[in-house]
Amino acid sequence: MAEDKEVTEGMISDRNEKLEGMVDITEKPPVFRRARASGSIRLRESTIEAIKSGQVKKGDVLATARLAAILAAKDTPRLIPMCHPIPLTGLEVSFQLQPERVEAYVTVTSVGRTGVEMEALAGVSAALLNVWDMVKYLEKDESGNYPDTAIEEIRVEQKEKGGALSTTKNLI
Repeated sequence: MAEDKEVTEGMISDRNEKLEGMVDITEKPPVFRRARASGSIRLRESTIEAIKSGQVKKGDVLATARLAAILAAKDTPRLIPMCHPIPLTGLEVSFQLQPERVEAYVTVTSVGRTGVEMEALAGVSAALLNVWDMVKYLEKDESGNYPDTAIEEIRVEQKEKGGALSTTKNLI
């Protein structure tokens, strides 16, 4: 029926459309799983130096970003509605400082019925968002914008299931 459709800025949505729900993984056996995600934030060279020298007003940028990554990975089902809550058995967060960027890496492990790539991606995303939040005053131009700052290249680098390593070119 036409009255059941809503048009917003050229998009049509069905108001009666229901969420399908999470995929049923009951019959899948628990197996070891690991995923590694990465991403980076492009920053001014002077901002990288402030991070290195501990001169950022809000405090230790990488320690805060590490904590944000851990919390985001653990809270992934709250951020991504159709993502299963799964027990995480390990979580590693690391950073590399380049002349004009901070690279973040998150590796998540579990023994479960579904993969952990969403947890790794959520961790990287939260880490990079926290870096931006902590250094934004150093990145703004005269108009209050961020012409040099960008979060880039967030991706799953590796995924492992039951010991069979794969890369993003050959995902399981």
